[in-house]
Amino acid sequence: MALQEKLDSFKKQQEKCQSMLSKSASSRATARTPAPLKFSSDTERLQHINSIRKAPVGAQMKRVIDLLFQTRQAFTPEQINDACYVNVNSNKDVFEGLRKNPKVNYDGKRFSYKAKHNVKNKDELLFLIQKFVEGIPIIDLKDAYPKVVDDLQEDIAFPNDPKIDLRNVDDDLKELFRSIELPRDMLDIEKDLLKNGMKPATNTAKRRAAAQMQGVSSKLKPKQKVKEFSKNAKLTNAHLPELFQKLKNS
Repeated sequence: MALQEKLDSFKKQQEKCQSMLSKSASSRATARTPAPLKFSSDTERLQHINSIRKAPVGAQMKRVIDLLFQTRQAFTPEQINDACYVNVNSNKDVFEGLRKNPKVNYDGKRFSYKAKHNVKNKDELLFLIQKFVEGIPIIDLKDAYPKVVDDLQEDIAFPNDPKIDLRNVDDDLKELFRSIELPRDMLDIEKDLLKNGMKPATNTAKRRAAAQMQGVSSKLKPKQKVKEFSKNAKLTNAHLPELFQKLKNS
């Protein structure tokens, strides 16, 4: 009888130990399981995407054109969606607007930025300017490649003619040149040229109208004070310094 009681007691202890081991294993498994990702943790990004796709067609097109302009790369509609969240494939108006936009090139698969003049660096820019003897408006060049504005200084880019030597200019002609005060506005300059029977090389009214259609500001640049340079200063207009620079007597 005593033996049976001991066996029953041992059996109960085994069952108790087994129960404790099972609970311990269950708690460890629960601790290792990562918490499921809640939808709320991604809500902000989804709301941002939704606001872009519900924006007006013009705003979505601008977002895409800015992407093409800044990267200068060709994108498929799927790549555009990944890069700026504009779903070109699902919005027919955006797709057709981009396809017909004068600043966008579409080859049937990819969209890319289309500048008026296909130049990619300063050397190609100089080569292009040499073709325009009467000058080329800066507005036609400012989107040619990133930082092209750093290579341009005036409103009109004119080529230098190496056949003309302007180093020995008569003093009277220099004085006459300095005494002529030109109007600030190119429109007024063009009017004066027409009055004197000369055809202007530029059409400022047409250029400004085109700039406004493309969202480019056509406001006049603030007039800068003429700087004086010392004799040791580096002259940027090295081909004609005596007409454009004043040197201090030292």
